[in-house]
Amino acid sequence: MFVETALVRSKRRHEIVAQTIFGFMAFAMVVPLLLIVGHLVSEALPLLSWDFLTTNPTGGMRRGGIWSALLGTIYLVTTSLLIAAPVGVLAAVYLNEYARENWFTRIINLAVVNLAGVPSIVHALFGLGAFVLFAGMGRSIIAASLTLAIMTLPVIIASTKEALSSVPRSFREACWNVGASRLQTIRSIVLPNSISGILTGVILQVSRTAGETAPIMFTGAVFFKKIEEGNLLAYGLGDQCMALSMHLYYIATQASNAAPSLPYAIATVLLCAVLAVNATAITVRAYLRSRKKW
Repeated sequence: MFVETALVRSKRRHEIVAQTIFGFMAFAMVVPLLLIVGHLVSEALPLLSWDFLTTNPTGGMRRGGIWSALLGTIYLVTTSLLIAAPVGVLAAVYLNEYARENWFTRIINLAVVNLAGVPSIVHALFGLGAFVLFAGMGRSIIAASLTLAIMTLPVIIASTKEALSSVPRSFREACWNVGASRLQTIRSIVLPNSISGILTGVILQVSRTAGETAPIMFTGAVFFKKIEEGNLLAYGLGDQCMALSMHLYYIATQASNAAPSLPYAIATVLLCAVLAVNATAITVRAYLRSRKKW
């Protein structure tokens, strides 16, 4: 019959202490988040309504809703992802599946890492020079979306490479042994088994693109633009638009005599939109991972 020794009891005590410390650290991270969200929602409740979402700002941005800013944010985020996602995924596929390990690929990987650390204001100045002035696009949704796409590309490339690398090499070798080409292997085996990780990296960029102000301030966003309420096609790609992040900045810093709840309501809507997209991504990722056979 086994008897618990002093060494085992000591290890168990250490395990309890470690578990307590880690639990306290997790609790310390969650509590501030809940307090911030609770404060935002409680301050925003007087203004939150369906009319707030579907009406345009009025009275010098001090009253009314956020329809034009909300629709502009949707246009910017959607267009930038439609541009960045295919380019980022294809670049990651090349770097992970085709490129050989040499000085050229090392330079590309270094450039991707460095680009991820560039401040957003630098991206804004690049977008202003490259798309607004040099390409002649003017201050428009497409120029702002291209700037946001350039800003989000490094993370999409890095997350996609990580997802592709997680697929066992034995899967590729099995396909090659039965005569499949490299392209067929990537299309039929590698991408389907890494789609959950790719999707996570792509969708999580919504949080950044929706909350950025500097890149769109110089390239396509405006302080105020009145559009037809309820019309989802009110903006064109060549038009300037409002955005929630920039609208919140102006309301919090420039507008006088605005309702105290207004900036909190705008921040709450922006936060809820990002959380809704992230929750959708998590649900889809969980579903795709449940279908894996390995």
